[in-house]
Amino acid sequence: MPPPSDIVKVAIEWPGAFPKLMEIDQCSSNSILKCVLMFYIFFFRWSLGNHENFALQNADSTNFYITEKNRNDIKNGSILRLTTSPSQMAGQLHERIQSSSMDAKLEALKDLANSSRDITFAQEFINLDGISLLTQMVESGTDFGDLLSFTLTAFVELMDHGIVSWDTFSVAFIKKIAGYVNKSAMDMAVLQRSLAILESMVLNSQDLYQKVAQEITIGQLIPHLQGTDQDIQTYTIAVINALFLKAPEDKRQEMAHILAQKQLRSIILSNVIRSPKPINDEMAHQLYVLQVLTFNLLEDRMMTKMDPQDQAQRDIIFELRRIAFDVECEPNNSGSIEKRKSMYTRDYKKLGFINHVNPAMDFTQIPPGMLALDNMLYFARHHQDAYIRIVLENSSREDKHECPFGRSSIELTKMLCEILKVGELPSENCHDFHPMFFTHDRSFEEFFCICIQLLNKTWKEMRATSEDFNKVMQVVREQIMRALTQKPNSLDQLKSRLQNLSYTEILKIRQSERMNQEDFQSRPILELREKIQPEIMELIKQQRLNRLCDGTRFRKISSRRRQDKFWYCRLSPNHKVLHYGDLEESLQGEVTHDSLQEKLPVADIKAVVTGKDCPHMKEKGALKQNKEVQELAFSVLYESDEYLNFIAPDKHEYCVWTDGLNALLGKEMTSDFTKSDMDTLLSMEMKLRLLDLENIQIPEAPPPIPKEPSNYDFVYDCN
Repeated sequence: MPPPSDIVKVAIEWPGAFPKLMEIDQCSSNSILKCVLMFYIFFFRWSLGNHENFALQNADSTNFYITEKNRNDIKNGSILRLTTSPSQMAGQLHERIQSSSMDAKLEALKDLANSSRDITFAQEFINLDGISLLTQMVESGTDFGDLLSFTLTAFVELMDHGIVSWDTFSVAFIKKIAGYVNKSAMDMAVLQRSLAILESMVLNSQDLYQKVAQEITIGQLIPHLQGTDQDIQTYTIAVINALFLKAPEDKRQEMAHILAQKQLRSIILSNVIRSPKPINDEMAHQLYVLQVLTFNLLEDRMMTKMDPQDQAQRDIIFELRRIAFDVECEPNNSGSIEKRKSMYTRDYKKLGFINHVNPAMDFTQIPPGMLALDNMLYFARHHQDAYIRIVLENSSREDKHECPFGRSSIELTKMLCEILKVGELPSENCHDFHPMFFTHDRSFEEFFCICIQLLNKTWKEMRATSEDFNKVMQVVREQIMRALTQKPNSLDQLKSRLQNLSYTEILKIRQSERMNQEDFQSRPILELREKIQPEIMELIKQQRLNRLCDGTRFRKISSRRRQDKFWYCRLSPNHKVLHYGDLEESLQGEVTHDSLQEKLPVADIKAVVTGKDCPHMKEKGALKQNKEVQELAFSVLYESDEYLNFIAPDKHEYCVWTDGLNALLGKEMTSDFTKSDMDTLLSMEMKLRLLDLENIQIPEAPPPIPKEPSNYDFVYDCN
């Protein structure tokens, strides 16, 4: 009978004594610590004093204290340690870190940094005003090197529990921490802890953000990215992200301008992303956050509607028209108003706007708002040839086959914002950054330019009409998402991968994935596979036997040396006899059964052996044969100890003959060739049989059998 689930067996350690096995009832109302102390007092006659001076710890790398809150987390086989209570430990360390001896102080700070990870201890140490003591030690500036490093480590561990508010720290403490970051030469451990503290200050307090922003600039952080220590680089980007995240909107645009001037993008690209050292998860997360925050700078334009009365915004649309059709600016009095309106309407229709009369109305939808117009103008100015080609190419097509540039650009911009999550806060556990977005100052606009050309190409490949607009957009989204999952290192690499993801290729991928979807793992499909499989196996078996009937020429191998002499073997058409014999060198054409003098009835065959088990591979002279020959060797055992030995000319013939001989003996065909043929033929047969079920949901269970009719009067009476 298994033991109750509430009873766990643990080992208890005590300094100077052997561990003792105990059973603990986790449902008992008694304190676990009291039970342990009673056990030691009874068995060892120890006078341990007040039980409040003792506690239990996990005797592993964490050393966390066992409390009544976490007692249920104790597992069978755990090792616990009887040790000093957290309150006594906190008091001792509080006193030891103030020691006048540098060595004693250093050891105390090491112990404090290690113990502070436990929230039970942290609470006791904080109650002794331990945080204030640590900040005073930092502000005094008397400690340096390892002393300062362990002081900051303990501070970070204690603050991570969220017991003390970050708003309680003085400007002097902030200046001291910022000073460690601003120094050109600083101990790496101290620098890392200082960056971690600054990040937490900025993220946890808007007031502290203002103070930190006054003490440290982006320019002072950038040199830390140019080193080789990945932890320092990670914490530096984390601080930059924190400053970005907490900055007001106008300050973010200013910071983005500073980052562009300081060439942060190129430094991150060369020193971090393209570093020989692989990027860890934390660095990948910080790069992802920086990518999201950078794209979020586009949110303002994305959520801004176009004002149809704003002449400056209307001039952008005029500029698109001018670049596309090379139209000179007409004087205000040239032609009648009606003639000019008609000309504008014609050109705006060619540009693919939904509203031909007033295309400004197309940009009143948010998202993408004015961001779509910004992208169109960037494409027209920086990729003018491609822009003109797309517009003129589509304006010359029939109306129903033209790809509307204006409408496509607006919908594509909206799609890209959804894919890149523009305007959303970064996810806490995501590491999905894209290196290519760090290769260009205007990466989003360049991304749009590549994708709008892809859209036009896919439209032509699909031979789409205006009714197919949404279908084309779905395919383009799939093309973009598949290319992004490959993590291209540059925008040129993205363009190359998108070129390979044509509409035809997408259809092939969809078909391949469809075979692996849940529908193809459902019970009806699996039952169909099982039903078809014997038919396919019989087909493969007949093919193998037919090949044996055709026969094969085999090389003779002497024990002395390799000779260019051959012999031939083939199966009779009725599959009852193996005909074999030496082959004359001058013989050309088909080898008939009559020309083969030797016969071996299939009924006499006892077994087929392969490889090292073959007699001709065990002979002394055959030991010199290489591994390739062994892999092509097989033998047929007949009568008592007689063998017919073969060396196949290649792997294909080896598989054909071993499969065929096994089939003659009623055994399973197990060669790699058979497995490959089975997969190919079974896949083809399944596709053919399911062809008529395209887009039809296959039920998991068969439909219920209907009830019998009340009478059978509808049956035709043959009499």
